Amino acid sequence: MMAEQIQRTRRRLHVALVYNSDRECAPDHPEDRGGTADLRSMIRHMARALRRVGYKVTVVPLARDLFAFQRKLRRLAPDVVFNQYDDVVHGALYEMRLSALVRMMGFPITGSPALALGLTRYKYMTASLLQGAGIRIPFCTEVLELLSDTNRRLWPFPLIVQASQEHAGIGLDRDSIVHTKKALRDKMRVILREYKQPVLVQSFLPGREFNVSIIGGRRLRVMPLAEVNYSELPPDIPPIMSYAAKCIETTVEYQKTSVTCPAVVETELAREIVSTSLRAFRAVGAWGYGRVDVRLDAENRPCILEVNCNPCLEDGYGLSRQAACAGISYPHLLQMIVKAAVEGMPYDADIPMM
Repeated sequence: MMAEQIQRTRRRLHVALVYNSDRECAPDHPEDRGGTADLRSMIRHMARALRRVGYKVTVVPLARDLFAFQRKLRRLAPDVVFNQYDDVVHGALYEMRLSALVRMMGFPITGSPALALGLTRYKYMTASLLQGAGIRIPFCTEVLELLSDTNRRLWPFPLIVQASQEHAGIGLDRDSIVHTKKALRDKMRVILREYKQPVLVQSFLPGREFNVSIIGGRRLRVMPLAEVNYSELPPDIPPIMSYAAKCIETTVEYQKTSVTCPAVVETELAREIVSTSLRAFRAVGAWGYGRVDVRLDAENRPCILEVNCNPCLEDGYGLSRQAACAGISYPHLLQMIVKAAVEGMPYDADIPMM
């Protein structure tokens, strides 16, 4: 296996760049950065960047037909599958299934394995795992399935209330921070009706918020820290990374939320943020690249909000912005991610399907 990998690195690697072309269930408004046009533009830009560092690239759209995808992938026989598949159906787990299918076919795939992708989509399971590993999470982390579950305890308001199986800020809005049991029940009712999944409830942390980007395989490299700045938001809008703050360009949240990179952080605090994030990244079994979201509690201690496996790779945003601060160009960043996939996870034996 090692000899085969060495041979591949000496010739021009063939990369199959896979993305989700099924956008029927997603909003597609011009002001929505999560829409189809922005996705396709990002994929074209990624393909150009990968070709710039010497890879042969085939873009492979995938909607809902995994059987057709399997046949096409077998015909292409790529050296690496660059996974940019992102679910658009609430609560769906095709990100996990795609990764499992590709590995079962015997192809290396970028980013985290199926287990990590599935685990981190269940926010409560991830939080429970991290807490069991001695990694600090927000106080009062609970999952609620019925409105009557709000009667199970005295709640330490304020709380943040969100869908338990979403990502990219989906379901987070101006009503997500609650201060009363009535507001908690009202927000729960909306999530149960619209997203049809359990509700995650956590204490709302008052401190600073950081994004910690991590790249690599067996040897991990942490990018310069980024800090989310909510100071320009009006007082009636909660300081959280909602879907509007991430994606809707016309909103106050998007226009008044900024990111400082590199963040100005005291040395000891930065060291603690980085070490906590690395422990969380490894605990969930992430690989290749990822982003850990951290927020400080009232005592200025880092707590893990979320471990993001396979976060957005759009040039100039998020992980790529932090990489640029470290002097890593966008094509080089993608090349590092491909190399981690070729390197492969420890103990992951290739047993392809017949």
